[in-house]
Amino acid sequence: MTRSKTNHMFTFSHIIMIATALTTALISGLFYAWSCSVIPGLARVSDSTYLEAMQQMNRAILNPVFFLSFMGTVLLLPLCTYLQYGPVLSVRFWLLLVASIIYLGGTFGVTMFGNVPLNNMLDAFQLSGATSVELSAMRAKFEQPWIYLHTIRTIANAIALILVVMACLSPAPVAERIAYLHRP
Repeated sequence: MTRSKTNHMFTFSHIIMIATALTTALISGLFYAWSCSVIPGLARVSDSTYLEAMQQMNRAILNPVFFLSFMGTVLLLPLCTYLQYGPVLSVRFWLLLVASIIYLGGTFGVTMFGNVPLNNMLDAFQLSGATSVELSAMRAKFEQPWIYLHTIRTIANAIALILVVMACLSPAPVAERIAYLHRP
């Protein structure tokens, strides 16, 4: 009985796929947590508390840990997709390509061109000295548009994550399997 040698070493492509899955999942979890805890919790507070809390959280999230996962996914998804590109376009490639498009448009794009401008508008608002009417008007101008955009990016990120997981679970492209079988 002949035992075949198996190589359990990860390739660069495997490592990038794992990192991509991790960063996509981290951002998806962050957005999910906001959707099911932070947003409902803030809905119960006064206008001034809501506005101050959102200002502080929007400032606090601008940190290296967040940027590593959020921007990491922007870089890793297309790289991961590119690494799956070959003469035969596998299911893995197509899943990652669609995940990249959805993340870049629905998560990154919505955040940068929707949520960030709203965050900047809120950050420029001076809470001290604002009347209750001004506080209520700012909350009305900010809250529902921000939540709507957040919902879009959360759903887009969840879909991208599902596609990345499916890509991780999909069979290796034919060329990769053939090369593996012919290793000494």
